[in-house]
Amino acid sequence: MTGGNVHYEVAERTRAVNCGGIGAIHLMAQKLGLIEEIDRQVHVLKRHVPYHESDHVMNLAYNALLDGVRLEDIELRRNDEAFLDGLGAQRIPDPTTSGDFTRRFDSGSIVDLMEAINTTRQQVWKRQPKGFLAEAFVDIDGTIAGTLGECKGGMSLSYKGIWGYAPLVVSLANTSEVLYVVNRPGNVVSHEGCVPWIDRAIALVGQHAGRITLRGDTDFTLTGELDRWAEQAVKFIFGMDAHQKVVALAEALPTEAWQALERMPKYEIATEPRAKPERVKEAIVRLKGYENKVLVGESIAEFEYQPNKCARNYRLVVLRKNISVQKGEAALLEEVKYFFYITNRADLSAAEIVGLANGRCDQENVIEQLKNGVNAMRMPVNDLMSNWAYMVMTTLAWNLKSWYGLLMPNRERGLELMAMEFRCFLHSIILLPAQIVRTGRKIIYRILSYNRWMKDFFAAWEHLRRLAPV
Repeated sequence: MTGGNVHYEVAERTRAVNCGGIGAIHLMAQKLGLIEEIDRQVHVLKRHVPYHESDHVMNLAYNALLDGVRLEDIELRRNDEAFLDGLGAQRIPDPTTSGDFTRRFDSGSIVDLMEAINTTRQQVWKRQPKGFLAEAFVDIDGTIAGTLGECKGGMSLSYKGIWGYAPLVVSLANTSEVLYVVNRPGNVVSHEGCVPWIDRAIALVGQHAGRITLRGDTDFTLTGELDRWAEQAVKFIFGMDAHQKVVALAEALPTEAWQALERMPKYEIATEPRAKPERVKEAIVRLKGYENKVLVGESIAEFEYQPNKCARNYRLVVLRKNISVQKGEAALLEEVKYFFYITNRADLSAAEIVGLANGRCDQENVIEQLKNGVNAMRMPVNDLMSNWAYMVMTTLAWNLKSWYGLLMPNRERGLELMAMEFRCFLHSIILLPAQIVRTGRKIIYRILSYNRWMKDFFAAWEHLRRLAPV
């Protein structure tokens, strides 16, 4: 690194941006009819001078897509003439106006916004190959979104001692899309108020899926709803609390009912298996004589079980873990833990049920990306409703990423992009240095850099350009 004689100059005629991929995303939103659908379904402004509802929604979504962390980051783009030229805009809402826009929402208008996004989502699904959603997995979970603010309306103290909110997230595991996100006070239990949103997700996905499987942890085993979902031909795999009754039934099973669990491989090894690295942490735990719990073996069994609020039996799969409690090199005692999964799937083995139930844990990665990738759960405005509206608009950035992957001509690369972390997506597809050339009839983005995704980027661009408008 020998460059020491560095000079800076401001170009007089050349206009450039650091987000050359935003044009492709904006084209996709136009071709799918997202902008028109938002204006058709969402009505919170009395007058559209100079902005419509879609201008505000897309402004907040694009702020997240451009690595914006807070509302104030909008000001950077608002004063960037090249960025405005790239979107064909004279101006965009400033941070204060955007915050005021979120405060105009009530629960009904927020639902209208989510349904407008879901209407557009179906246009993406209709363009997928046959069998795309032969089996859809709908995951449900709650999380805690903390805030340091002291005047946020609707906030409360969670069981972890964190002040803030407790959003509910309903997502589609096949594509990592967020179907519904609901803001709630921080003191609610994880499953509170989830049934209407699960039903909405079933109705949405059911129009395209051959079969739907609901997945959730023990908080979402709503035994009063299982019969109704089973009658609708909806499948489910939920965790169940290891309460005294089911533990007694598991312990009463004969020895021959238990089988050793063989975990399904997470992926196929293309070449040769790698040597496993040394377990440094465990070696230190043993050396220091700390208490250490070591998994000795896993076995599975199953039996029929009828919850109190159900009128029929369901399949209850039991996972038994034998754990050795050790201190240093000495074994102190043997411990047995039971994990239960209730399901109406009869087409899978017990091991496959456990594997699918554990697969729901990938939703934790989606929630993490919403929190620290998209920054959708920063709670920057003043109350529960406005923060809910902000959450929905910024979560749209994550869904736009998934839609872009689904519309890529190269299917394998599209799936790789959908599984990609949000920041990696930004640096691969969105944050591309580009010169903006605006003529009388078109806007040209001249990409000034190259990475391994450029071939797929231009292929997706050509595909989007030829896409028939909705």
